[in-house]
Amino acid sequence: MSERVAIYCRLSEEDKNKQNSADDSISIQNQKAMLLEYAANMGWELYDVYSDDDYAGSDRTRPEFRRLLEDAETKRFDVILCKTQSRFTRELELVERYIHGLFPLWGIRFVSIVDNADTANKGNKKSRQINGLVNEWYLEDMSESIKSALDSRRKNGFHIGSFALYGYKKDPDRKGHLIIDEKAAAVVREVFELFSIGYGKTAIARILNDRGVPNPTEYKRQEGLRFKLPPSKNSTAWKYFAISSMLTNEIYIGNMVQGKYESISYKTSKSRPRPRDSWYVVEGTHEPIIERELWDRVQGMIAERSKPFACGKVGIFAGKVHCASCGYVMRSSKSKGKNYLQCQSRHFSRDSCVGAFISVERLEKIVLDELRCLTREYIDLDELARCTKLFCGLNTRKKDIETRLKSCEKKLGEYSRGLREIYLDKVKGIIAEATFVELSGEFSNQKQKIEENVIELKCELSEIETKLAQENDRRELIEKCVNLEHLTREAVLLFVDKIVVGKRISGTRNIPVEIHWNF
Repeated sequence: MSERVAIYCRLSEEDKNKQNSADDSISIQNQKAMLLEYAANMGWELYDVYSDDDYAGSDRTRPEFRRLLEDAETKRFDVILCKTQSRFTRELELVERYIHGLFPLWGIRFVSIVDNADTANKGNKKSRQINGLVNEWYLEDMSESIKSALDSRRKNGFHIGSFALYGYKKDPDRKGHLIIDEKAAAVVREVFELFSIGYGKTAIARILNDRGVPNPTEYKRQEGLRFKLPPSKNSTAWKYFAISSMLTNEIYIGNMVQGKYESISYKTSKSRPRPRDSWYVVEGTHEPIIERELWDRVQGMIAERSKPFACGKVGIFAGKVHCASCGYVMRSSKSKGKNYLQCQSRHFSRDSCVGAFISVERLEKIVLDELRCLTREYIDLDELARCTKLFCGLNTRKKDIETRLKSCEKKLGEYSRGLREIYLDKVKGIIAEATFVELSGEFSNQKQKIEENVIELKCELSEIETKLAQENDRRELIEKCVNLEHLTREAVLLFVDKIVVGKRISGTRNIPVEIHWNF
C-alpha cells in the first residue's frame, strides 16, 4: 500500500501577485505543480492539498496550517510535503515541536524539496535545525526592518495605523495624511466647548448619551470601519474616560502623536506602554479641529482641576475603591468642605447602575480601624526582631550567580554568531558540507549545554530573589502595621488590594464596605 501524502503550500509575502483576491496566487499554483509532480514520482497517494494564501510564515493561526496539524495528529496521512521548510514555518520553536518532536511521535514523515529536509534521513537533522535557526534570524531581521521603517514614517509625521482618530479620516489621495471628518469633528468641538464653559467630563458624556450620539467605537462600526466587531451591551455609550482622553489629545490641534505603545516581541501581538518622552510628536502635520486658544484654555482648566484639595486627603484611595453595583472605580468629589468618593457610572445615562457614595473621612476610619484590629490579632512583635535579620549569604550568592549568568549569556552570543558565520561560509563555498555539519553540530551541542546552564542559574537566582523580597516585605509590613497612626496613600498602596463600596442600606446610615487586603 502506497503512502498517503499531504501537500502544504503557503504564499510568501514577497511574491504576492494574484490577479484577484479570490484566486490562488501564481506562486501557490507553481508550488502545487512542483509538489504534485514530486509526489507522483515518489509513488505517493495524494490525500489533500493544504494552501494558505497571504499568510506569513510566523503566523500560527493560518487556517490550513491548523487543519494540517489536526489531520496529522489523527494520522490521516503518512507524509507532509512542502517546497521548503520555511513554507511550513519560519519559527525554530515550531520546527523542534512538530518536525523533530510530534511528527515522529505521530508517525508522520516531513519532506521539503528545495532544502532537502527529510525526517526519514537521520543525518540531516542538524541541517534542519540550522534552516530553522536561519529562518528565525530572518523573522527577527524582518521584524526589525519593518519596525525601523514604521518608526521612520512616524518621525516624519505620517499616520501609521488601521484607523484614524475620532474626528479624522484617512486621506484617500495622500497616504499617511489625515483629513477632517466633519460629522465626528462637530462632536469633538462640542466636547471642548462644553468643558471650557464649566461642564464636567461626566456631564458631557451624559449630554451626548441623552442625544443618542454614538461613541467613537460605535461610530467606526456604523461607518463600516469595524463591522466585524458586533456591538456589546453599553458599547455605544460615552464614558468619562473617552471624554478625558479626547480633551488631552494633541492630534486635535494638528500635531501627530504616535508610538505610545510598543510591541513586546515579533512573536506576539501584545504591546506595552512607552514613556512619554519616547513618543513620536510632530507638529503641524494636518488641519486642526480645535483652535489653539480653546486648547490652551481647556488644558489650563484640566491642570487646575487635577490639583489635590487643601486637606491633602483626597487621592489616598485613588484607583482602589470600586462600586459594588457596576465595578467601576469611584472618583473623588468635594461638597461643603468635605471630600467624597462616588460612582460616576450612574451619571453617564439614565439606565446605568444605582451607584455608590461614601465620604473619604468615613472610609478612612473604617479601613484604619480594621487594619489596627488585624494588627492586634495577628502580628507577633517578637517576629519583627527575627525578620530584621536578613540572610547576608543570600546577597553574596546572588552576586556570584549574576556574574556567572552574564558570562554564559556572552558565550551564547558568541556561539550564535559562530553558527551564522559558518552557515554563510558554507553558502559561499568556503567550507564543505561535511565540515559544516560537523562544526555546526559541535557549536549546537556546546550552545545547548550553556542554555541549560543559563536556565538553572536563572531558576536559582529567581529563588534567591524571592526569598530576599519575601523577607524584606515581611519586615517592612510588620514595622508599618505596628507603627501606623494615620492612613496615608503609601499605606493604602501597601496594604489594600481593593475596596468595594455598596449603596447605603435604605432607612439606615450603614454603607456596605468590603476590604480586600494584600496580605
